[in-house]
Amino acid sequence: MMSNLKLGVEVISARLKPREDYGRVNAFVELRFDDQKVITMTKIDDSSPVWNEKFFFNISDTEDLSNQFLEAYVYNKTSSITKSCLGKIRILGTAFLPYSEAVGLPYPLEKEKWSMFSSAAAIGGELALKVFLTDNPYPKVPNLIPTKKIPSKSRHKFHNIPTNEKSKHSPRGNQQPSQPQPQSLQPQPPQPLPIMDSPLFQAPRFSSPIPTTMGFNPNPPDYSVKETNPILGGGKRARSSDHDLVEPMEFLFIKIVKARNLPSMDLTGSLDPYIEVKLGNFTGKTKHFEKNQNPIWNEVFAFSKSNQQSNVLEVIVMDKDMVKDDFVGLIQFDLNEIPTRVAPDSPLAPEWYRVNNEKGGEIMLAVWFGTQADEAFSDATYSDALNAVNKSSLRSKVYHSPRLWYLRVNVIEAQDLVIVPDRTRLPNPYVKIRLNNQMVRTKPSHSLNPRWDEEFTLVAAEPFEDLIISIEDRVAANREETLGDVHIPIGTIDKRIDDNRTVPNRWFSLKTENQRRVRFATTRLHLNVCLEGGYHVLDESTYYSSDLRPSMKELLSHKQPSIGVLELGILRIEGLSLSQEGKKETVDAYCVAKYGTKWVRTRTVTNCLNPRFNEQYTWEVYEPATVITIGVFDNNQINGGNGNKGDGKIGKIRVRISTLEAGRIYTNSYPLLVLRPSGLKKMGELHLAIRFSCSSMFQMLMQYWKPLLPKMHYARPLKVVHQEILRQHAVNLVAARLSRAEPPLRKEVVEYISDSNSHLWSMRKSRANLFRLSSVFSGLLGTGEWFQDICRWKKPVESTAIHVIYLVLVCSPEMILPVMSLCLFMLGVWNYRLRPRQPPHMDTRLSFADNIHPEELNEEFDTFPFSSQDPGIVKMRYERLRSIASRAQTVVGDIAGQGERVQALLSWRDPRATSIFMVLCLVSTVILYVVPFKVFVLLAGLYIMRHPRFRGKTPPGLINFFRRLPAKTDCML
Repeated sequence: MMSNLKLGVEVISARLKPREDYGRVNAFVELRFDDQKVITMTKIDDSSPVWNEKFFFNISDTEDLSNQFLEAYVYNKTSSITKSCLGKIRILGTAFLPYSEAVGLPYPLEKEKWSMFSSAAAIGGELALKVFLTDNPYPKVPNLIPTKKIPSKSRHKFHNIPTNEKSKHSPRGNQQPSQPQPQSLQPQPPQPLPIMDSPLFQAPRFSSPIPTTMGFNPNPPDYSVKETNPILGGGKRARSSDHDLVEPMEFLFIKIVKARNLPSMDLTGSLDPYIEVKLGNFTGKTKHFEKNQNPIWNEVFAFSKSNQQSNVLEVIVMDKDMVKDDFVGLIQFDLNEIPTRVAPDSPLAPEWYRVNNEKGGEIMLAVWFGTQADEAFSDATYSDALNAVNKSSLRSKVYHSPRLWYLRVNVIEAQDLVIVPDRTRLPNPYVKIRLNNQMVRTKPSHSLNPRWDEEFTLVAAEPFEDLIISIEDRVAANREETLGDVHIPIGTIDKRIDDNRTVPNRWFSLKTENQRRVRFATTRLHLNVCLEGGYHVLDESTYYSSDLRPSMKELLSHKQPSIGVLELGILRIEGLSLSQEGKKETVDAYCVAKYGTKWVRTRTVTNCLNPRFNEQYTWEVYEPATVITIGVFDNNQINGGNGNKGDGKIGKIRVRISTLEAGRIYTNSYPLLVLRPSGLKKMGELHLAIRFSCSSMFQMLMQYWKPLLPKMHYARPLKVVHQEILRQHAVNLVAARLSRAEPPLRKEVVEYISDSNSHLWSMRKSRANLFRLSSVFSGLLGTGEWFQDICRWKKPVESTAIHVIYLVLVCSPEMILPVMSLCLFMLGVWNYRLRPRQPPHMDTRLSFADNIHPEELNEEFDTFPFSSQDPGIVKMRYERLRSIASRAQTVVGDIAGQGERVQALLSWRDPRATSIFMVLCLVSTVILYVVPFKVFVLLAGLYIMRHPRFRGKTPPGLINFFRRLPAKTDCML
C-alpha cells in the first residue's frame, strides 16, 4: 500500500579512478528503487564530478522495506547513444536511516557483473550518497521513469531492465521541462555519526560526539611536488664541501672567549661579570660568574643579515647585582671594518680588547662575517632566539644511533634449586630474563631440576648493559619468590657472524638467599647466550629502511663498500601553519633527517612561518634500495616549559635513493602533510636540494643482484610477529639513547621518523592496501577482458591478427620466448617517455587520506591497546570489524572450495565424477600420444578463440562438470 514515507537520496559527488589509457570520463548516476529510476546530469570530462542533486522515491510497501534495496549505477557517456558502466553500489533497506541520523558517505564502486572477465568498463572509485527516510520532502518528487517488474534473480543486471528510447539521449530521461529540477544540497548541521560505512550492515543506533562532515572536497588543495630553481651556492660553481646545495646566508659572528683582570665597580671588590652583545634592538647575554675576574665563556653569537639594524656592534661588560647591574666597560666595532671569513679558511684568531681605559681589564674575542658553512654556526646563539631559556635546543646537531645487536638466549635447564619445603604445593619455577626495559620469561616447570629448552631474542645496544637472569618461584597467584639471579656482562658473551659457528653452552652459578639454609647447595643454570652479529637489527620498516648492513664491524668494512654519497640541502619552508591548532600562537620549526645511523637536526628558527635553514649534510650510501626520511617539527622546549610536552609534528617526506639519477641535483618543494583526528592538513612546503653521486657504477649495478638483507636473515629467519616486537624494542632503545644527547632528540621525534606505529590497525590503510592489490591485478584482469573480446570477435580485424600470430607461434615455438622478451623491451622503451621526472612523494589519494570519514580517523588515532572511547563506539567498531571479517571469511571459503573440488577429482568422494575423470584421462592419453603436440595446441587455441556463431549460450561441459564436484563446505558446522 502507498504511504507518505519517501526514500530520499542525495547524489553528492564521486571520485573515479580511471586508468591512464581510459580517456575522458563523462559521468552520470542512475538511481533505481522499487521499479522507479532517475538520472542525474552528466559531468563532462571530470573524474571527480560533483552533483549535489536530491531525489525522492515512493515506497509502495513500508512493511517490506527491509527486503528492498537501492541501486546506483555510475555510467560514462561515451557518445549520444552509448554508455559504459563504471561501477555500481547496492544499499539494502535495513541500512536506511531517518533524515536526522543520515549523513553522506562514500561507497566503493563494484563491477556490474561479478566476473573476472567482465566486459564492463569498471575503473574503481567511490560514489558519495546520502540516503534517508522522510515523510515531508520539501522539493517536489521528480517525474520518475517507470520500468518493468524485475525478477528477484536478475534485478542486479542492468541489461535486463528495458528503458524508453528517450532516456538514452537525455540524462534527465523523459522528465518534462515544467518539472522542478533537483534541489542543490544545502549545508546541514552536524548529525549523529552513522554506525558504519558499509550498506550491508546495521547496528544499534546511538549518539556520537564525533563530527559527521564527510570531508569530500571537490576542490582539494595541491599536494603535488613542484620543481624549484633556487640560486644554489650563490650562483657560483663550487665543490660539494663548500655547501653548493644551499643558498648562502650571511651572519655576523661574535665569539666571546674569556676575560682577565676585570675591574670591580663596588667597594667590596667582588665581581659577577657577564657580557651583553648588542646590535640595534637585538641583545644577547652570556652566563654570569660569581666573584670571578677572569671568567671563561667560549660562547658564540650569530646575527643574521636581516637582523643587522645598526652599523655599530657593542660588546658591554656588566656586573650582576641584585638591585641594578653595574656597567664595567664597553667595546664598539664598526660593521664596515669587520673582516669576512670564507670557508674553508682557518678560524679567525681571537684578540684581546681593552674594556675600560681607566681601570683596565681585557676581553678575548673574535668578530667576523661568515656563512652557515662556518664551523661556529652549529654552536652559536642566534639573533632570533636571544631571549630563549633553553638555548641548547635551538642549535643544529648531528647524532649517531647506537650499534644494535640481537642477543639470543637459550634457556636449557637448571639444577639444584633451593626451595623452602612446602608440602602443600609443588615447586613452580620459571626463568625471567631482563635487559634494559625488555623482559621475557619461560613457561613454569614443576621440578627441582627443571628443563625448559626455550629460546628468546632481545635487542642490545652499545655500550652494553648487564643481562639479568633470575629464577622465580610462583608461590601464590600474585606473589613470586626469587630463587636466584645472575648478572652477565654482555661484553663477555661470544659473538657470532654466521650460522656455521657453534657457540658452546655454559653453566652459570646463581646467587641465592636460601643457600645459607642448605649446606653445600649451589644452584646452576644452563644457558646458551650469544650476540648475533650477522643480522641487521631492524629499527625501521623494511619497505623504507635507510640501512640494511649487519651489526658486526668486520662484515661492514670488508663485504659492503660504499657505492656513493648522498647530499641533502635543507633550504626553507614556505607557508607554515600553526601546528598546535590554537594552543600556540607561533611556530618554532626545525628539521630532522635520518639516513643509516646518522641523524641530523637543523637549527630552530623561532617565531617564523617562512623559516630559512640552508643547511647541507652528507651521508655515505651502501645500498640503493634505501630511503632517507626528513621530518619537520615545532619546538616546544625553547622556554623551558614542561618537559612532558612533546614537539609538534608538522610533516615528513621520504626519498628513495634508487629513484635518483646519479649526479643530478633535484630541487623541489614537497608538501608537508599531517593526518590528524580532524582530517588531512597541509602544513606548508619544504624546499630541498638532493644529489646522489655514484662512486662506482659497476658496484652499484652489482648491488642489485645481492641479497637485500644479511645472510643470517635467510639462514635463520626471524618470525614476522617476533620481528615486529623486536623492532619496537629497537626504536625504544634508539630513542632512549638519543634523548640523553644535548640537545636531546626527543622520543616522539624518533618514533615519528621511524614510523613505529605503522603496524597498528587502520581502516584507512586497509582500504588503501586493498585498492593497491586490485591495482596490481588490474593489468591481468584487463588482459583477460581483452582476450575475452578477442574470443567474442568484437573487433574482427584485431581477432584475425591474433589468430595469425597464434598460428605463427605454434608453427615456430622457438620464437615464443624471444618475442616475449622483445615485447617487454619495446614496452620499456615506450614507457621511457612517461618516466617520472621527480622523486615520488606521499600520495594522498593512494593513502585514502584526502576523503576519509571522521569516524575512521577517530579510530585510527585512538589509544592502543586500551581504547579511550565510549563503550558504544568501541562496540560499533567491533561489529563493523566482524562484518568485514565475515565477507573475508566468505571469500576465503570460496577459494578453499575451488581447491577442494580439484582434490575431489581423484579422491573418490564422488565415485561417478572420479570415474568420468579417469576415463577422460585415459582417452586424452591416447589422443595426445597419436596427435602431434603442435596440432593439439593449434586446435585447442582455435577452439577457445572460435567465433560467437559457434558458441553456445550455456557454460561448456568441462565447467559444468567441475562445478558439480563436491567440496568440504557441506562438512562445516
